[in-house]
Amino acid sequence: MSEAYAGKRAIVFGGSSGIGLATARLLRERGATVAIAAVEPPMAAEDKDIWIPCDVRDARQVEAATVDAAGEDGLDWLVYSVGIQRYGTVVETSIEEYDLVQAVNVRGAFLAAKSAIPRMRNGGAIVNVSSVQGTSCQVGVAAYAASKGSMDALTRAMAIDHAAANIRVNAVLPGTVDTPMVRTAAESMKGDGSAEDVVRQWGRFHPLGRVAQPLEVAKVIAFLLSDEASFCTGGSYQVDGGLLAQLSVRL
Repeated sequence: MSEAYAGKRAIVFGGSSGIGLATARLLRERGATVAIAAVEPPMAAEDKDIWIPCDVRDARQVEAATVDAAGEDGLDWLVYSVGIQRYGTVVETSIEEYDLVQAVNVRGAFLAAKSAIPRMRNGGAIVNVSSVQGTSCQVGVAAYAASKGSMDALTRAMAIDHAAANIRVNAVLPGTVDTPMVRTAAESMKGDGSAEDVVRQWGRFHPLGRVAQPLEVAKVIAFLLSDEASFCTGGSYQVDGGLLAQLSVRL
């Protein structure tokens, strides 16, 4: 248990798998009280014990989950780690798909913060899980890239708006992370190969030569939540294995 985490109360939206689940577990291991708000329950029994069913597209469900997590004592931390990916250009993407990606990836983050901020006690911290694709994107991810760019802008706006209340707001921008969402995408693109081959190929695009593990991103999130990052707000922190630092030109 760490003094930086002991006694803190957190809610992690999207904490049933991937980065969100790794973050929830890490915060609990370090002494925080954590609630997971997600549509699907976590697989492990110890994680189900702190699960609050929640569809982030529904404002009433988000509010109810936040009230439940805050209890009578209020909240210290919010992590928004909900995200879906849809592939296609603006021509190929249906209006319904675009609206769905925006609702889950951005509107949900807005609703979570809107519910959590009034319940934060003596200040607090928020971390939104964005993506490198909000800054620089691949071909055919128009809806997803738009949602992550919006999330980064929302993060900056909230950081400025709530700084006087000592509420810090930051975003993490992961590169490729070995999550169920990435595995699903790899499965759909494997062709005659395997999903594992696709994930390894994506890893080679990163200067470190591999994809990230969820815990590696969770550790950065935990740092940004804690008082160890007390002068960090309004930032977008790349956790991308050097992906955005490189030029595409190879000698």
